Amino acid sequence: MVKTSITKVEPNKLVTKGYKQDELMGSVPYSHVIYLLLKGELPGKKEGKMIDAMLVSGIDHGLTPPTCLAARAIASSGVPLPTAVAGGLLSVGDWHGGAIENCMKILCGAVEKMKEEGKSPEEMADPLLAELKEKGQRMPGLGHRIHTDDPRTKKLFGLAKDLGIAGDHVALLEAIKAHFDKKGKSLPINVDGALAGVACDMGFDYKLGKALFLLGRAGGLVAEAYEEMTRERPMRRMYTEDQEYDGPEERALPEEYQE
Repeated sequence: MVKTSITKVEPNKLVTKGYKQDELMGSVPYSHVIYLLLKGELPGKKEGKMIDAMLVSGIDHGLTPPTCLAARAIASSGVPLPTAVAGGLLSVGDWHGGAIENCMKILCGAVEKMKEEGKSPEEMADPLLAELKEKGQRMPGLGHRIHTDDPRTKKLFGLAKDLGIAGDHVALLEAIKAHFDKKGKSLPINVDGALAGVACDMGFDYKLGKALFLLGRAGGLVAEAYEEMTRERPMRRMYTEDQEYDGPEERALPEEYQE
């Protein structure tokens, strides 16, 4: 007998993690249902707001990331939309999207050790970085090829602190950044690092690190692949860092979305 704890299927009834799917529909936001699937319970108001922001933070990053390049290249060959999106998701690896999982694993282990030794995040940062250096490893979640002050990181950390979610993992990551700042080496915490710190403080298993990226990026890849299919020539040359945005001008959120 095969067992699953996710969804019970009966004639005319679907029950996911104890809730009827038709009752979730229209009542619970998609991002909250994702939280339910991953954590087993619906999020509280604060956790729901946080997980929503986390998924949106990875939704898209223009034309140059591997996920977008792969999805668009595959879409240009005349395949169905799901094939192009799947191809984009297959390009997620240690250097693109995978840093969240790696960062979470390091942070979770370091915070556990920090508590055992009764150290502060500031006291833990130096020995942690020394240990990583000795192993020939870098601390993931730092640095960005474009951003020197990633606005997504600022938003995620600000929100996590306002909601009372940020804890030791976020604090340790900030202490690690401060370590490099003192040495005159500016390494901003990128969105992968921000997601890792917040996810750890929310109690997510580090093995779900890539999932947090995939769940957000999939939506963006649908839009990227669809645009490629509907307005570009098949098999065009597209590998270039030169890009021109011709979408809507920057605009304010409608009143109903503003706090």
